[in-house]
Amino acid sequence: MKLITAIIRENVLDRVREKLLAAEIYRITVTRVSGRGQQMSEEIYRGQRVVPGLNPKMRLDIACNDEFVEPCVNAILEGARTDGGRVGDGKILITPLEDIIRIRTGERGGKAI
Repeated sequence: MKLITAIIRENVLDRVREKLLAAEIYRITVTRVSGRGQQMSEEIYRGQRVVPGLNPKMRLDIACNDEFVEPCVNAILEGARTDGGRVGDGKILITPLEDIIRIRTGERGGKAI
């Protein structure tokens, strides 16, 4: 079992969600987050150098069994990558899950996903 966390642009969320649904991945958690990556541009405002703050992003958390990892990653890549790929398109993190427990039934492991 793996936990896939994707940080993507806000404006591509619907496209990513459609790609995930097409890949038969229905269970996702979406959170609004702010962050800073390689977009290290500086601006000059009234003669002062200003470093911009955090950018709004969307975070997707998807717990999946091992056979769904590649389809899930491919769906996120297809939906989140802008034309030709640009700085700020986001990141995908894949981490192992030790266990999952469904609170309602007490089921554990892959069945709880």
